Amino acid sequence: MIVSKFGENKIAGFDRIESKPPLYSPSDVYGIIPEDSSKPYNTYELIARIIDESDFDEYKPEYGKSIITGYARIDGWAVGIVANQRNIVKKKTPKGASEMQIGGVIYSDSADKASRFIMNCNQRKIPLLFLQDVTGFMVGSQAEYGGIIKDGAKLVNAVANSTVPKITIITGNSYGAGNYAMCGKAYDPRFIFAYPNAQIAVMGGAQASNVLLDIKIGQMKKLGKEIHADDKKIFLEEIKSRYEEQTNVLYAAARLWIDEIIDPAYTREAISYSIALTNHNPEMSRFNVGVIQT
Repeated sequence: MIVSKFGENKIAGFDRIESKPPLYSPSDVYGIIPEDSSKPYNTYELIARIIDESDFDEYKPEYGKSIITGYARIDGWAVGIVANQRNIVKKKTPKGASEMQIGGVIYSDSADKASRFIMNCNQRKIPLLFLQDVTGFMVGSQAEYGGIIKDGAKLVNAVANSTVPKITIITGNSYGAGNYAMCGKAYDPRFIFAYPNAQIAVMGGAQASNVLLDIKIGQMKKLGKEIHADDKKIFLEEIKSRYEEQTNVLYAAARLWIDEIIDPAYTREAISYSIALTNHNPEMSRFNVGVIQT
């Protein structure tokens, strides 16, 4: 039996001890999460205001820094946290140079780390908390050469086959395949919440608007119609307005893509209540991810 201060391999019931408040006020979250979802912030600051005593036992802190993983307690409950780091981080290359990684993007090393951590939590029967603020997977020839397809598939496999209770909170962006990898609605989390500033879409509004505009212009050209610069501007504004309406968290809530829009200062209580409910039925099927490439 594996035993630690952040949980043990229990068969019936999830590990809980006496609750202790964070070192920082949960209401500080209002000043951490920016209103503009494109702006960066330090996800460690958010985690420190959610977990007991702000005590975070991080898993592989120097590897795959664009995703934060680690063990903590929330209102006494042992949890494994998987969170997108929204700050720009630096990665050491094999030649000793520094490589910049964009916050909110899933890279090969972070996908590999997160998948291994998720498997560890399943082996130890520790519930998983996903703090989702993701813009997608890294793309490009360099990312493909580095194994993003293999490691991305490994992460999706681990999330899809995870049997411990999963709780997802969308703290900002939820774009593209990143929504799946960070346990979006399609991967059946027990509970999925969102902050009032959350946005759920295939991609960001500006990028999507330009793509949809190019498609519309192509369709009109096929019909033999000329497009003037003023018309392009009008079309772009119409598309952008419609797209922004559909990425709004209220649009997602109305279609049951999320369970509730929560007050960020209420995050601890929401997580604790969710785990308490899942603890009424702690029995889980056997964890089996099949064959995973290393």
